[in-house]
Amino acid sequence: MINEKHVSYSTLAQTYSGLKFIYEVTLSRPGEVTRIPYPKTPRRLPVVLARKEVDALLAATSNLKYLTIFMMTYSAGLRLNEVVHLKKEDIDRARMMVRVREGKGKVDRYSLLSKTALATLEDYLRYYQPAMWLFPGACPQKPLSPTSVQKMFQVARDRAAITKPASVHTLRHSFATHLLEAGVDLHHVQLLLGHKSPTTTTVYLHVSRKNLVATVSPLDLPDNE
Repeated sequence: MINEKHVSYSTLAQTYSGLKFIYEVTLSRPGEVTRIPYPKTPRRLPVVLARKEVDALLAATSNLKYLTIFMMTYSAGLRLNEVVHLKKEDIDRARMMVRVREGKGKVDRYSLLSKTALATLEDYLRYYQPAMWLFPGACPQKPLSPTSVQKMFQVARDRAAITKPASVHTLRHSFATHLLEAGVDLHHVQLLLGHKSPTTTTVYLHVSRKNLVATVSPLDLPDNE
């Protein structure tokens, strides 16, 4: 599959899982699976936008609903599915927090409610007056489609002349990276993102500039006479 069909990692992992189920459950031969090497997960660094690029993206978003969605996603580090499933009661103005219901792994958590994002959110609420879902779709009883958000993000990204292969999830990556660069400790970033393991959060240390800004490239070092 790797050498001849050149399949992706996800296809390889699905095939392995299928073989594992057949041998362990269907055929009751678990010993066979141990002879099949599990494909190693490729470790790719996330795409991260600079803060100026985030500002340009927001400035290029003319639709108030999608502007609010992008601001909430970035300011709270939300996943796309989490932001479209927000309800009005999830916005805790008194504590300046956002409640995320049943995030990844069906676990609730709280994240930050930005003052800037809240001001835009209030404008959005006055104009659209949503009932149940904070961001309803064409049918008010259902949340907005994630596909619609992705499409509008691509439009805003192109208008902002951002050439990075960014998606809505890039705003979550940027949230984590920018907090680390601002001096927030890794444990708190982990809690805000809803990661079970700190190992998952450490990937942002590899894209953070915090420990690199004081390092000078050897090409820029003065001559040592």
